[in-house]
Amino acid sequence: MSLPPASREPAGEADDYLERRRLRRGSAGWLLLTGLGVAYVVSGDYSGWNFGLAEGGFGGLAIAMVLMGAMYACMVLALAELSSILPTAGGGYGFARRALGPWGGFLTGTAILIEYVLAPAAISLFIGDYVESLGLFGLESGWPVYLACFVVFTGIHLWGVGEALRFGFVVTGIAVAALVVFALGALPGFDASSLDDIPVDPSAFGANSWLPMGLLGIWAAFPFGMWFFLGVEGVPLAAEETREPARTLPRAIRWSMGILVVLAVVTFFAAAGARGSAAVQDAGNPLVEALQPDGEATALSRIVNYAGLAGLVASFFSLIYAGSRQLFALSRAGYLPRFLSLTSGRRAPYLGLLVPGVIGFALAAGVGDGARLLNIAVFGATISYALMSLSHIVLRRREPELPRPYRTPGGVLTSSVALVLACAALVATFLVDVTAAFIALAVYIVAVAYFGLYSRRHLVAKAPEEEFAALAAAEAELSRD
Repeated sequence: MSLPPASREPAGEADDYLERRRLRRGSAGWLLLTGLGVAYVVSGDYSGWNFGLAEGGFGGLAIAMVLMGAMYACMVLALAELSSILPTAGGGYGFARRALGPWGGFLTGTAILIEYVLAPAAISLFIGDYVESLGLFGLESGWPVYLACFVVFTGIHLWGVGEALRFGFVVTGIAVAALVVFALGALPGFDASSLDDIPVDPSAFGANSWLPMGLLGIWAAFPFGMWFFLGVEGVPLAAEETREPARTLPRAIRWSMGILVVLAVVTFFAAAGARGSAAVQDAGNPLVEALQPDGEATALSRIVNYAGLAGLVASFFSLIYAGSRQLFALSRAGYLPRFLSLTSGRRAPYLGLLVPGVIGFALAAGVGDGARLLNIAVFGATISYALMSLSHIVLRRREPELPRPYRTPGGVLTSSVALVLACAALVATFLVDVTAAFIALAVYIVAVAYFGLYSRRHLVAKAPEEEFAALAAAEAELSRD
């Protein structure tokens, strides 16, 4: 019987290695984790999704939202099962490692990392725009604002996970409450006839008032339909800091997705119906635009404007958390340099927080294009979705007797739907921004080269995800003998 190539330290050294890379257990229950799942996503309700109206019109974006919502719903149900099997900080990397081997684990973890490093950089740019538009402290959008975001919110994470999750929960609550207030304020002016007011492109195949860019516009709107849900899959990354993770994680994942579906439908219809799709399709702040028919600010639009900033902060803050935990897990197992997984006295992966923070700030200050950074993040996300869905299918087929405290309704049919839609969304990223897709692909290739040439020969056998996979390999070999 042989294990995958990995370093095998003596027992004492291995224990010391893991002790210096230990997170604070039992810091979060299902309510905080549900808040975390919503926090990952809530900024997408305030901005970004509306650009899909320019790609597909109201009908195109509506269909894209339904299809992408189905993809996320199917995927999170599969992740609920996988997280109950393997509740570790590796999340998607750990699931794919067991199902698809070291290469599958690395490809999945790297794709997740691309998403969670690029997205905060993009959101910091949006925060800067909000700060400038609101006239807060006379600041303009620029590198001082981006730096302040990374310094302040990374500092809270360094303070401790319990404090960080509670802070994020409060800010998320404010953002969600404001979405409800927005809907109540916008729906009285709802006019169904204004939903399909975007001019029709007569040259587009299948074009009509509801699909002004034709049938292809539906596909092009996929990435923007994702913005209503992008990031919710990060809930399992909190597994090692959760109380009773096998029970708590599936519950939190399902509740998060249910809340996000309701917010997506209400926000989409209220914003487009209050002013018309054409009026909000290019707005940087579509909800505020929907509340200002004459271009004049009202008390309600100001409230929503400030709440939009809270939503951006909530997503920025939670995505920093998710990125640090994915980096921590990959580093602890040796896929990335091991020193990145060291934890502080408060059990925070300080280098896993600081290094992505430095990279994110540099990207925000150097690139200055939030939409492009988000499109790169979406590219990484869609790859990880396909691989995580495939992992569920493989484990169901190959290890049907594996203990599953939670089982996905529909089984492999559910994860197969997620897999097909994730592949379609991946191709759609090239329709929206081919430059961003190729930049992400180049980053991915560099990471794969590092793994193939070096780190796959230096994996840490005692890391939880590696030990779990090695146990499966051992059991499979014994069953053959």
